[in-house]
Amino acid sequence: MDRLRFVSLASGSSGNCYYVGNALFGILLDAGIGSRTIKKRLKNLGIPMEQIQAVFITHDHIDHIKAVASLGEKYNIPIYSTSAIHQGIKNCYGVTQELFGSKQLIEKNQVISINDFDIEAFEVSHDATDSVGYTIHYKGKRFTYATDLGYICTSAAKHIANANFLVIESNYDEKMLVNSFYPAHLKKRIMGDRGHMNNEDTAQFLAQHYHQGLQYIYLCHLSKQNNTPEKAFDAVCNHLSQKGIIVGQQLTLQVLSRNTPSEVYIFD
Repeated sequence: MDRLRFVSLASGSSGNCYYVGNALFGILLDAGIGSRTIKKRLKNLGIPMEQIQAVFITHDHIDHIKAVASLGEKYNIPIYSTSAIHQGIKNCYGVTQELFGSKQLIEKNQVISINDFDIEAFEVSHDATDSVGYTIHYKGKRFTYATDLGYICTSAAKHIANANFLVIESNYDEKMLVNSFYPAHLKKRIMGDRGHMNNEDTAQFLAQHYHQGLQYIYLCHLSKQNNTPEKAFDAVCNHLSQKGIIVGQQLTLQVLSRNTPSEVYIFD
């Protein structure tokens, strides 16, 4: 059995892009950094661009879609997302080239298969044209990616709570945001039900829904101004420990860097 691999190429408001694959092929989740940067970072990790079978987009904000046109039309990689998200991509000021042959439509809660991956989109709550997360089923394991969500709605909760490998947003520390220089309307937007998850809410959900099959948690999309890796990590550790769950023993917890690629994580 070929083991599943995961890499964070970028994680934050400046750009988001993640690789999930095995030794022979893989997919990208979001493409919010330049295509040349994606290609270079993959190459440095020993992953040729030719292995990328598809790109799956969560929503139409520029920090998730910057490279879709180049990946789709130059590299001929299929770009999958919902009809509404594709319309949002078309209307986005930051995407100057339209997708044609590379555009692929998916529906929420329907599974599509690409090689050995079964990929399912699920609804999340965010202030984009439309927003989804993804669960990738591979060899009996579930890899779930849930970012940019104001709160964990019922559909997202089901996927997050059943993941073996989980990438989840922990965007801001509430005290830091409240005391920040951000204008009131922006604070309200971030803290709203269609904004972003804070450290405490993410940590509380994870502690309440922990199960023995959950092996890895990766905290993603941290705010540069209103969070720190230490605060995000400590919040999750503290809530888990209150339930008797010890990070480093029952599971692994990592905070993903905003601007630099991670190592290649290989799962058992």
